[in-house]
Amino acid sequence: MRTDFAPQRARANSQPVRGVRRAGRPSPRRPWLPSFSLALWLTLLPGLAPGRELGPEDLPPPQTSGGKPLMTALKQRRTLREFAATDLSAQELSDLLWAAFGINRPEEGRRTAPSAMNSQEIDLYIALERGLYVYQARPHRLRLVTAQDLRSKTSGQSFSNAPVVLILVADLARLEKAKPETRPFYAGFDAGCICQNIYLYCASTGLATVVHDLNRDPLALAMGLGPEQKIMFAQAVGHPANSAPGQRP
Repeated sequence: MRTDFAPQRARANSQPVRGVRRAGRPSPRRPWLPSFSLALWLTLLPGLAPGRELGPEDLPPPQTSGGKPLMTALKQRRTLREFAATDLSAQELSDLLWAAFGINRPEEGRRTAPSAMNSQEIDLYIALERGLYVYQARPHRLRLVTAQDLRSKTSGQSFSNAPVVLILVADLARLEKAKPETRPFYAGFDAGCICQNIYLYCASTGLATVVHDLNRDPLALAMGLGPEQKIMFAQAVGHPANSAPGQRP
């Protein structure tokens, strides 16, 4: 497999809340603007609060049949670094995420890719123009992390214009059955399995994809990751350049 590896806070208003009196004196009348609470401002301006849970976004049910036969997809699996400006449809994004690491055995909660000791420690973050999301395999939906477009922070290379960039993040704390010194190795293997799922889905549907390295520390800060969450790599996905849906090779 060919890869590309290149190594205020808003301050709460200090004025008394409208309608609440301080001891010994009435609360003065003020314009409507200062009476807004910090929480309301962050609701109206979600991009100011990286890492704040802002509510789920449902995905269409994945289409779990069809596509090219496995042997054909393996034959056509390849890396493409040039992307068209066309966004993925909601259905394509849904199918992509399910193929990558969705639940294929609902009664057991098992996934389309293996994980060491069924730890399921890899989280899929999805960087889109409208914001950064994390994939919740059950119940197959997206959770908005921040309304900032972080795609430019995932790569300085020419394929940074991809409409979708998947960021694979390992939560090492979930590998509780493994020795601490072996957890990064397990996480790397598990992320690699998901990466190949993405490649095969793209080969099966005619999408372009490339896996690549990135500058982890600034991106982890922008994503609001915790100390046990480690970025493994990123994988850009989109329609091939000079093509459109229905006209893909």
